[in-house]
This record gives sequence, structure tokens and C-alpha cells, in this order.
Amino acid sequence: MVDFRMPSLGADMDAGTLVEWLVKPGDWVKRGDVVAVVETQKGAIEIETYQPGQIEKFLVELNSKVPVGTPLAQIRTEGEAKPAAVAPAPPPAPPVAPPRAAPAAPPITPPVVTPVRAPSPPPVAPAAVAGARASPAARKLAEERGIDLSTVTGSGPGGAITYADVEQRVSAVAAPPEKKRPPGLDLDAMRTAIAAAMARSKREIPHYYLEHQVDVTASEHWLAQKNATLPPDTRVLFGALPIKGVALAARRYPAFNGFYRDNKFEPAQAVHVGVAIAIRGGGLTAPALHDADQLSLDDLMSRMRDLIQRTRAGRIRSSEMSDPTITVSSLGERGVEALYGIIYPPQVAIVGIGKVVTRPWVIDGAIGPRSVITMTLSGDHRVTDGHAGALFLAEIGKLLQEPEKL
Repeated sequence: MVDFRMPSLGADMDAGTLVEWLVKPGDWVKRGDVVAVVETQKGAIEIETYQPGQIEKFLVELNSKVPVGTPLAQIRTEGEAKPAAVAPAPPPAPPVAPPRAAPAAPPITPPVVTPVRAPSPPPVAPAAVAGARASPAARKLAEERGIDLSTVTGSGPGGAITYADVEQRVSAVAAPPEKKRPPGLDLDAMRTAIAAAMARSKREIPHYYLEHQVDVTASEHWLAQKNATLPPDTRVLFGALPIKGVALAARRYPAFNGFYRDNKFEPAQAVHVGVAIAIRGGGLTAPALHDADQLSLDDLMSRMRDLIQRTRAGRIRSSEMSDPTITVSSLGERGVEALYGIIYPPQVAIVGIGKVVTRPWVIDGAIGPRSVITMTLSGDHRVTDGHAGALFLAEIGKLLQEPEKL
């Protein structure tokens, strides 16, 4: 028997409120299944389980706010499955003496009876369908759009209705104006959480900062050729290139990819790049693009679109909040040429990407206009130094100048 515990969804989270179970006792779950929804300062987060088995029992009431690490439920592992109950065999019946033969009786002629057909029973109304199970975000969207959840087919665990299921149903009817903020998201609380995490970072982490300018003209030309034959919704945006470059550089220089905990550095086994995403109406979060170094640019772009859409709709998963091993923040689309990020603990590095600008540049002894971006690195001096940081930034720059290798 193992405990399913309240996960930590970031350095700024001390507790969460359990708002919904998407499974019930007796259900079997596998690794990665979404089993519950927890409300945090960053909104409603879908919580996954990493232990396959059978839900034994719940340990916490709904709407209870509990600290990180608190057991929420017990899961019976596959090897501990309950044996089926076997009823005891009944005792053998005592021997019975054969009955004595009765004296013969005169035959009796039975009366003639006309059969009477019994009336047919009235039809029984089918049992009412139980209330549909849906995530808080899905329920709220359905309420706002006037959607009856009984008309929605759920695609989540055990048939639970997800936000995407309701969105598909909404597409068939006229939609009201777009909401100003994701469902269930308290932006004031989010800003408080961000401020607390950043204050802790600046207080505890000895930051150092580096800046590097990179000629990305070759990347722009290569990307234009790649996108020329693609429909607009599948084209790769320039912002995907630095993210892939950071992921590959982090794999080569693992000292920038991991966590500083308990007074020591722990290198991560995979590269999960946290992508800083601005939330409509205010607020910021940086969920993970898992295994970003292993993805093709097309797959990375597809996952970025999905991640941004779900984040702004308030449908982030717990693993996406807890897994980032290094963060990339870009304000290029806002016209900012350079930014110097604050490291999100327990990570040890954050890379900033500025907008593409046209600058005079020397190529083969001649000056000409080139497309240039400014990259910055904020590093943790307890783990790396400026020399290592320079090599790391230079590797990203080299990759951006050879986009076919991304």
C-alpha cells in the first residue's frame, strides 16, 4: 500500500485545496493518469499519479486545504490486489431414511380450468443518469456557455469530462465573448506567490549575469524556407528555436540543468524546459516542455501551442508545474531587446531572449545589416561561474547560427 500525497507544484507552494476527485475507490489507475484537481494560487491544477494500482480509499475530504506532502489517498499496488472472497462449503446434510410407500388412493379427475392471461406489468422508467463528473474548469466553462454536461461525452479517466470536451461542444453553438481570465484563477494570489518566490530567490541565490548577442539571419532565412509550404497553424515560430537551442546546450552542459537542494547541486536526468507564459489579465507561470532536447522543432512547436493554450485556460498538469529543470523567458514579442531573469528555485539558471533587431554587423570584413538577438543568462554562483556560463551561452549561439542542427 502506498500513499498518494499532495504534490509540491513549485517553490512558492506550501499547501493546496483538494477540490475534486476524478476517480473513486476501486478504480485502477496507471502512471500518468489524472486522478484529482487541486486549487492553488496558480489556479486549478490537474494532479497525476505516478503509482499504478487500485484506489483503496480517500484520506482527505473535498475542499480541504492541506500542506504539501499530506497523504490524500491510499493506492493498493498491483501485487497487493485483494483476493476474491471464497464462501465456506456448507456442511454435509445428514442421511435421510427413504419414505414409506403410501396406500393407493382412488384416481381423482381434476376440474377443467380456463387459463386467465395476467396483465402485462407497466413499463419501468429507466434509472436517472448519475451526474456527470467534470473538472472544475470544464464545469465552469459549461456554466458560462450554457452547456448541459449530460450532452457532453467525457474523454478523461473513467469518462470524466475535461475542459477540451466542453470546448468541442461549445463549437457547435454560438459562443459568448471570451473570458478575461482563466477559470478559477486568482491573479492577486498568483502575484503574491510570484513575489514570494522571487524574493526568496534574490535572498538565497547568488546570481551572476551574462549577455551575448547572436546573429540569427541564417535562422530567419532557414525558417522562412521551412514554413513556405506549411499551413499557418503548423508553422514554426522563431521563438521555438532558442528554446530548442537552450535544451540542447543544457544537455551538453548539465551544470545548468538541475536543482540546488539541501546545500548541494542535483543534476537532472532529463531536460524539461520551463517556458515563461504570460496569462491574459496579468500573471505569469512557466510550465515545462518535457524532454525538449529530444523533440523535433515541429513537435516542440506543437507542444508549445498546446501548453500555452491550456495554461491560459487554467488547465495545467501537476508534472508541468513541478518538472522544469531550466527556464527560458522571452519578451521579444513585447519589443524588449534584453531581459535579465530571476532564477526560480530550486533551479540554477534562467535564459532571457530579446526581440530580433536589425544591426550593423561585420561579416567577412564588410559591414552590413543583420538580424540580431540578445540572450542573457542568470546563473547560480553556488553551482557555476562566469566561465562556464560563457561557454553555455556560446553553445546556444552556435546552434542558432546552424538551425538545421536544431
